[in-house]
Amino acid sequence: MTENDLLFTLALQHVPNIGDITAKKLISHCGSAEAVLMEKKHNLLKIDGIGNITISELFKPNHIKEAENEIAFIKANNIKVSYFQDNQYPEKLRHCIDGPILLFQTGNINIEKQRIISIVGTRKITTSGIAFCENLIEQLEPYNPVIVSGFAYGTDIAAHKAAIKNNLQTIGCLAHGLNQIYPKVHKKYMTDTERNGGFLTDFWSTDQFDRNNFLKRNRIIAGISEATIVIESAEKGGSLVTADIANSYNRDVFAVPGRTTDSQSEGCNNLVKHQKAHMLTTPFDVPYILNWELETNEKPVVQKQLFVELDSTEKVIYNYLKENEKEQLDMIAINCKMPIFKVASVLLNMELKGVVRPLPGKLFEVV
Repeated sequence: MTENDLLFTLALQHVPNIGDITAKKLISHCGSAEAVLMEKKHNLLKIDGIGNITISELFKPNHIKEAENEIAFIKANNIKVSYFQDNQYPEKLRHCIDGPILLFQTGNINIEKQRIISIVGTRKITTSGIAFCENLIEQLEPYNPVIVSGFAYGTDIAAHKAAIKNNLQTIGCLAHGLNQIYPKVHKKYMTDTERNGGFLTDFWSTDQFDRNNFLKRNRIIAGISEATIVIESAEKGGSLVTADIANSYNRDVFAVPGRTTDSQSEGCNNLVKHQKAHMLTTPFDVPYILNWELETNEKPVVQKQLFVELDSTEKVIYNYLKENEKEQLDMIAINCKMPIFKVASVLLNMELKGVVRPLPGKLFEVV
């Protein structure tokens, strides 16, 4: 976008009472942010859902002045800006109704046609949680996924460090402007993160640091990726909010189960119990559910065993697939009257036994 387009888009973004959803509605109606700010008030009030309170501060001159100051900051710090209608804007985030109209980034982020997963969890992650996170990312390395998290304490920084260790691109989504870093102790990881990816935010350099910013930031973490993985979580926490947002975007959610007596597993166990997440017990559950394939012509040959013994659940799915030839995971779960996460786990066991095989599009068939 041109500097003039950026100026007016920033000015629109600066207006109180106008969030991303409303801004997109106004831009869609008028054609551009500049056109919105130049439009007559009575014409804007004709737009469905736009009232006097919404645009009460739209025409104040300070928005342009503040936008000019932010552009000066952007230029001085070599910050890249993505507009929600630009090609370089994250494709999956573009389809989120509340995705930011502008994204600011630093580093070497390249997510076009990439597999992207978000990893979130408690700030008080246990040693076993860290070990699971590290092993998960190490085992997923052949699939070359982009690892997204929030650069916070605990699970977030464990995910970023593991991604860097395995030479995977990693993106820190920040709850503040690019003029600072929180927590400050993580400043030592910034160089490696920007070398292996970078940072994203929709906050200005002038935005005050606020705890509520984390909840707003979570929509980017959930929206930019095809799946969100919750490593550990207490009964309540920001990572569960991220999981809920991901579900609202119709994205896959995974949760690592734990003992019922572990407080840091309560949130994950509840996600699985209420069928809001796939149960994640091994790293290979992720490519299996997401239907990832290695970028190679060499595929392992699964040999069907003779006289394979199937348990009662496996027999139900086997007979269903034999009758219907090919079927999607979701439809298998519906027609066999089982939770998706359970069907996924059973199908994995059946694949290892050599009686079913996965196909593109989350389809499965009998071997």
